[in-house]
Amino acid sequence: MAKLGKRTRAAREAFEGKDNLSVEAAVELIKANAKSKFDETVELALNLGVDPRHADQMVRGVVSLPNGTGKTTRVAVFARGAKADEATAAGADVVGAEDLMEIVQGGTIDFDRCIATPDMMPIVGRLGKVLGPRNLMPNPKVGTVTMDVKAAVEAAKGGQVQFKAEKGGVVHAGVGKASFDEAKLVENVRAFVDAVQKAKPTGVKGSYMQKVSISSTMGPSVTIAIDSATGN
Repeated sequence: MAKLGKRTRAAREAFEGKDNLSVEAAVELIKANAKSKFDETVELALNLGVDPRHADQMVRGVVSLPNGTGKTTRVAVFARGAKADEATAAGADVVGAEDLMEIVQGGTIDFDRCIATPDMMPIVGRLGKVLGPRNLMPNPKVGTVTMDVKAAVEAAKGGQVQFKAEKGGVVHAGVGKASFDEAKLVENVRAFVDAVQKAKPTGVKGSYMQKVSISSTMGPSVTIAIDSATGN
């Protein structure tokens, strides 16, 4: 068995016996133990009482975190003509139509968010097997299939986070950086949990929000008391 490093042992000891903390206490603990040489991402994992294989239990949505994510988001836009110019002016990193489709088909996906105007969807639809598994497929339900490409690009660049329940009903998201002030991280955590709470599907029976965990990129995780996470 590999020997644990001094930093890993210290982190595990700091987390030992701690569970169901308030959001404030959990954020304080995560920040205190995020000691890597890079600015670690603070990540949430929400275990939901849903089965995403059923259409009426799929959880997906989008939320603009009040204090941003601390991450630079690269945005691709499928558009032509004036809408392509609008996307470029708004700060999109990659803009195109058939040419962009060919780039993606060739295996180059140098972006974190994909937006398309409605008329581009027949082209984008051919990329479903590539973009779908990466949760990059544009979708009108989360505002990434739209004629208002300016607003969509600015939202993506400004800290908007998409979420989708994965197999097993788990939703993951980065909600900031360890360098953020505690109060800003707390605000982001509650904003994200609230958005997922509001996205509760009609087909859910029984307990919906079952577990909320928080961690940094390299650190252990700790659970947050659900009533504290939801502000109840």
